Amino acid sequence: MGPAVPGAASAASSPTAVRRRRAGRRLTAAALLCAALTALHDHVPNTVGNLGSLFQTLLPWTGLSVPVLLALAAVRRSRTAAVAALAPAVVWGALFGGALTDKRSGGGDLTVVSHNVDEANPDPVRTARVLADADADVLALEELPARAAEVYERELAADYPHHEVRGGVGLWSKHPLREVEEVPIMPWTRAVRATAQTPEGPVAVYAAHLASVRVHPAAGFTADRRNEAARALAAAVRAEPLPRVVVLGDFNGTAQDGALAPVTSQLRSAQREAGDGFGFTWPAAFPVVRIDDVYVKGMTPLSSWTLPATGSDHLPVAASLRL
Repeated sequence: MGPAVPGAASAASSPTAVRRRRAGRRLTAAALLCAALTALHDHVPNTVGNLGSLFQTLLPWTGLSVPVLLALAAVRRSRTAAVAALAPAVVWGALFGGALTDKRSGGGDLTVVSHNVDEANPDPVRTARVLADADADVLALEELPARAAEVYERELAADYPHHEVRGGVGLWSKHPLREVEEVPIMPWTRAVRATAQTPEGPVAVYAAHLASVRVHPAAGFTADRRNEAARALAAAVRAEPLPRVVVLGDFNGTAQDGALAPVTSQLRSAQREAGDGFGFTWPAAFPVVRIDDVYVKGMTPLSSWTLPATGSDHLPVAASLRL
C-alpha cells in the first residue's frame, strides 16, 4: 500500500465536500423521482384537486427537467447526479420522441378543421377568412357567440353551402349534412353530430366543446364538469352506427390526460399519427398545450397541422384523412 496523500482525507471530509455529496444525492433522488413520475403518469391520483390530470396535461414539459438537472449536477460537480439525469431523458424520449419527427404525408379524401373561435374574438371576419383559406371540406367551430354566428355564415357561405349551428357549436361543410342533432354532453348545447355525405360515403362528424377547466390554489384543477362531459361524449361515440367517425373540438384537455380516456381510447389522434411536433394550440400567443384536436375512427390520418392565429385565443387545428 502506498503512502497516504497528505491532506486527501481532510479534503474529502471537508464541509464543502460533504455538502457537495449531499447535494449530489438530492439531485440523484430528484432525477429518479422525475423519471418515475413521468413513466407512471397515469398512476398519479386525481383524488386531491385532480392533480393527476393537471400533471398529464403538462406532461410534455417534464422534458425541461433534464437540462435543469444536468446544469445543477454540473454546478455541484456530481457525476452521479449527471448520470441520473439521463433517466428522465430516456423516459421522456420513449413517451414523446416520436412527436419530434415529421409524420405528415400528402393526399387524403377529406380535410377537416376545428377552431374555438373565442366568444370575445374582436375580428370574426378575419377569423372566418383564415378558415376559408384553409380550403377544408368540413369546419367545426366552437365557442361561437350568437351575435357573431351570422358573420361566419355570411363569410363562409361562398365556400360552404351546407352548415348547421346549434348553441355555441357549428358545422360548415362542402358536402351535404344529414341527420344533424345535438349531443347532450352538458345542460346547454356544447356538441353536435351530423352525417357528412362525402363522395366516398357517409362520415359521422362530431363537433364538441367540453367544459372549461381552471387551476385554483384551493380547489386545484377544476375538471369534474369536463370529465362528465367527456363521458357523455364517449357514450355517444360508442353508440355511433357509422363505421367512419371524426370527432373535432376543444376538449379542454390533452390526449395524455387519462380523464379523457373514455373518448380517446375509442379513437385515433390525427396529431399523434400524422403530425409534426406537439401541435400546441393554447394560448395562441404562446401555445403550451394541445387542447384542440382531431380524433378519428375507421379512417387513416395522413397529415395534421395548426393554422395561423386568427384573433382567437386558440389556434385552429387541421387534418387530412384517407377514407
